Amino acid sequence: MKLESLNELLVEQLQDLYSVERQIIEALPKMIEKANSSRLKAGLSEHLQQTKGQLSRLDRIFDQIREADRDDKKCKGMEGIIKEGEEIVKAKGDAEVRDAGIISAAQRVEHYEIASYGCARTYAQLLGHNDWAQLLQQTLDEEKQTDQKLNQMAETINVEARAA
Repeated sequence: MKLESLNELLVEQLQDLYSVERQIIEALPKMIEKANSSRLKAGLSEHLQQTKGQLSRLDRIFDQIREADRDDKKCKGMEGIIKEGEEIVKAKGDAEVRDAGIISAAQRVEHYEIASYGCARTYAQLLGHNDWAQLLQQTLDEEKQTDQKLNQMAETINVEARAA
């Protein structure tokens, strides 16, 4: 990879995020299936629908970038985070403990996205792509809200896991 401009870096980051969202859309149904808590299942299901909307926002940006292919990149960072999460999802043992692990895995995903969307939004702003920055900010806000919801769930689910 060769990066000569902030614009090229932005496109690379957008391709990375496109891969991230596609990987999450593939991984979330497995997490939903293995989650024990109905509250966790509902929260993950809600985020799956939200993630599909986030991918749609990225599509809107890529529709304006003629020279870039949205499927040009596989995000290895998210691939690793999801693989670690799959180990938790497949683990045998206490259901409440597994739910606590699923929350932890989901929060790692959210933190990666928060960092990535924050950078991409800033690059878009600096380059005068204010419409893109607005779309990226909307997703960034959703990711932060999801992280807060996971924190709230963890407060009760982790206590249940501790009692196991």
